[in-house]
Amino acid sequence: MSVSVTYSRTTTKTFVQNFLEITKFRLSVSVVFSSVVGYLLGAPIIDFSILFLLAVGGYCMVGASNIFNQIIERDLDALMNRTKNRPIPSGRMTVKTAFILGSILTVVGLLVLYSINPITAMFGAISIFMYVSLYTPLKTKTPLSVFVGAFPGAIPFMLGWVAASGSFGIEPGTLFMIQFFWQFPHFWAIGWFLYDDYAKAGFFMLPNGKRDKRTATQAIMYCIWTLVASIMPAFGITGKLQLSTVSAVIVGLLGLGLVYYAYKLYVDLSEKTARKLMLTSVSYITLIQLIYVIDKFVR
Repeated sequence: MSVSVTYSRTTTKTFVQNFLEITKFRLSVSVVFSSVVGYLLGAPIIDFSILFLLAVGGYCMVGASNIFNQIIERDLDALMNRTKNRPIPSGRMTVKTAFILGSILTVVGLLVLYSINPITAMFGAISIFMYVSLYTPLKTKTPLSVFVGAFPGAIPFMLGWVAASGSFGIEPGTLFMIQFFWQFPHFWAIGWFLYDDYAKAGFFMLPNGKRDKRTATQAIMYCIWTLVASIMPAFGITGKLQLSTVSAVIVGLLGLGLVYYAYKLYVDLSEKTARKLMLTSVSYITLIQLIYVIDKFVR
């Protein structure tokens, strides 16, 4: 009996571990966080049942996208050091099991988001389609894959506002724009310090395929656009999405920090600086989202 119980616990633990890995738990949680922030910004009154549905539906959709991505790239994942131990290339999960899991999460995610409102489910469906059917296959063909991937990557932030309002307008459009511009320096920084590993799988992540000053210049420009988009709500041109002067100054200073590290990459052209830019970009998007929420409720 004890052997059976131990085996059952081990099997459950393994399944949970594989589930968390194949759905990219930390990435999925960060995406859900963006959606939750968008909801808090757009909701006149917080409905915690809607917030819960958004979190569950959002995780299901992001998790499904990650699963289908890993099914398609399983042979390429086996070539790279950072991905060779994922559930599918390591043999801990079969393609069939992964496909069934991804399909279940897709259906559940769409139904949950539809229960919030149809437009939220529509944007969720667009996100998973673009990520799996466009971004994933383009990664081995053209650097434009980052541009295409920025669209589904920018949807979660605005999705929360859409879930709260049931409509699309200048407010969720601004949230979309912030996260859209932000993704370029973020992913180019990753593509820079993981250049050799990506090369093993033939991924084109940098805009001109090289770790040079032209790539770094583009990273600087997108950091500036991210900064500009992030302080736009302070000028009264983004509808109900507003930002106080004090918060705008803080966001602006954080943005200058982001631009600074992009400039450092231009000067150094090093993997170490690229990693710092990546970490700075993660800190930036997290901090400004928190500032937006705090500003709304204390203003």
